Amino acid sequence: MPTYEHLVAEADAAPTEGWDFSWFEGRATEARPSWGYAVSLADRLGRADSALDLDTGGGEVLDFALARTATPPRTLAATESWPPNAARATRLLRPRGAVVVRTGEDDDELPFADASFDLVSSRHPIRPDWSEIARVLTPGGTYFAQHVGHRSAFELVEEFLGPLPDAVSRDRHPETESAAARAAGLEIVDLRVERPRMEFHDIGAVVHFLRKVVWMVPGFTSARYETELRALHRRITDEGPFVAYSARHLIEARRRPAG
Repeated sequence: MPTYEHLVAEADAAPTEGWDFSWFEGRATEARPSWGYAVSLADRLGRADSALDLDTGGGEVLDFALARTATPPRTLAATESWPPNAARATRLLRPRGAVVVRTGEDDDELPFADASFDLVSSRHPIRPDWSEIARVLTPGGTYFAQHVGHRSAFELVEEFLGPLPDAVSRDRHPETESAAARAAGLEIVDLRVERPRMEFHDIGAVVHFLRKVVWMVPGFTSARYETELRALHRRITDEGPFVAYSARHLIEARRRPAG
């Protein structure tokens, strides 16, 4: 069996750009929500004339959906704030006819004119700006996204940060987000919530996950949290996979038609 040192060193050396999770194969699993977001997105892209994908990461999800779209939108754009992801998305999506716009993490406005898109999508946006989403949607246009919800994978997070109050990540609760969407002038068309099971089969998978999803344990490094990681390594070795539950919600909202 690989040692703690070997597993952590391997995970620390693994690249983290993009939303390709193939590194976890055989080492960690996460059940997928029943609604099949990427396939559903493909259907909507096939019916859109203009579309924008927010926080596209490395463009993998949008690329997957476009590959299954017979008639892609005539106008197609994506945004991404992290430079390595933006570069990766550009290489992947340019052949699909998409323009990738690199945005700043603190940008207050999307760099698009009012009513530019009849479909705005996102898989796991960092923090949706509902007023900006409503602004760039055409009247009658749709926002279709899968969000990370309230207290997602907190079973794992609290192994490193200790017990956290319910108010932490409350802004990600589906009811909170729905209220914010309505306040921005959007109508909620569909809202579904699930908590898929996650399993981490070795400590390397934990390290890579927390390096990749940086907002889960801010400032995470394997050196900083060595004590907690070694304790969790012993538990996984003795008891089997560490189990946590992600929080996901599918949200579809529509900008009210003019008049």
